[in-house]
Amino acid sequence: MNSLEIRTAFSLSAVFAVRMLGLFMVLPILPLFTENLEHATPFLIGLAIGIYGLMQAVFQIPLGLLSDKIGRKPVIIGGLIVFAIGSIVAASSDNIYIVLIGRAIQGSGAIAATTMALAADLTREDHRAKVMGFIGMSIGIAFAVAMVVGPIISHLAGLSGVFWTTALLACMGIALILFAVPTPKHTKLHRDAGVMSDYIKPVLQQSTLLRMNASVFILHLLMTANFSVLPLIFRDHLKLESAQHWKIYLPILVASLLFSLPMIIISEKYRKIKTVFIIAVLLLIISQIVLALFPFSFYPLLGAFLLFFIGFNFLEAVQPSLVAKYSDVNNKGTAMGVYSTSQFLGIFVGGMIGGFVLQNWGISGVFIFSALMAVLLLVVAIGLPQPDFFKNQLIKLKTNLLAEPQKTQQQLLEINGIKQVAISLDEGVAYLKVDKNLLDQKQLDKFNMLK
Repeated sequence: MNSLEIRTAFSLSAVFAVRMLGLFMVLPILPLFTENLEHATPFLIGLAIGIYGLMQAVFQIPLGLLSDKIGRKPVIIGGLIVFAIGSIVAASSDNIYIVLIGRAIQGSGAIAATTMALAADLTREDHRAKVMGFIGMSIGIAFAVAMVVGPIISHLAGLSGVFWTTALLACMGIALILFAVPTPKHTKLHRDAGVMSDYIKPVLQQSTLLRMNASVFILHLLMTANFSVLPLIFRDHLKLESAQHWKIYLPILVASLLFSLPMIIISEKYRKIKTVFIIAVLLLIISQIVLALFPFSFYPLLGAFLLFFIGFNFLEAVQPSLVAKYSDVNNKGTAMGVYSTSQFLGIFVGGMIGGFVLQNWGISGVFIFSALMAVLLLVVAIGLPQPDFFKNQLIKLKTNLLAEPQKTQQQLLEINGIKQVAISLDEGVAYLKVDKNLLDQKQLDKFNMLK
């Protein structure tokens, strides 16, 4: 990558990280404040956790489409300002209904899709995937840091202190956008990194992609429902003060990554992705059953928590890869946008139903409900077709090849190893799906302006 792309990768990763840190810090602490917030009930606490996801789901695609018209940076800065306002509203009251309003405002600043599109604007075709991967890594890092930092801040400054911190993080994100992130010369539509309205309906009609949307919905429902009760167990039954909860979260997260990484490698390198996917779902089912049976026993609880995060980390990493494999080369960006919307809807439903079940049937009821949802996820996983292990590739076409796009498309399809081709005249690029083991790279390089 050149210096501009390296700067883009680091600066946008930082924006993403501070934004997601502000979201994730609330997860392990909000359930602990039922007694401190006026009118709070377990259901309303769960709703306060989840309503962020609902607003993200509502605004993610519209704001991404808006950024195509008015530019990426104005939308991102506007989204961060909205997020900061929501944080200030939530920090300024000890009434659960005001916190709910603040969380809803926070979620309305949905900038994930726009940030990815900005990354695409700022990177060359053959380096775009690296930058996207770099940004994706920042989400996992933000989650781990939030699990440690959130409980400590809440212990020192209370729930309002956490929300004031998220407001500060949003301001840091705005500063990064203004002074660190490069400004693109042109805003373009990117089929691999943005939502295209013409492709939303075809994506919603593809059964395999619908299964992937259901899969990520259930996965994040499980995660949010679990976090509606786990902090309560740590405090009320294991007698750990909130500032000490990181001593459980951090080792579990590190250990789960060490276990899930080989699963990711095996699934991709040895093309066992569906088999390992099902194994990961089985780990989720086992974890929820153990938590339902032994919710207050220290070692079974830790073991189940570890199993949950091994399965969760694997699925969180591999599901976007599956969406890319199942989607047509024309609509990968749109498929990812709908997938992301389903993810945020899962956060909403998990928080809402988790809080409702906790209020009416207690802690074990939440884990029984989650076990049933994990079984439903297993049914979805078993029905997934075996994916083709084709790679998405993007090349900048030589100018003369754009004069006859249909002819160029046919010539590309005749190259050994190329399975799908879509040409974008606006960008001057060809989106490809290729079998790397069969690809005739020398023939393909003849079409590539950058070679």
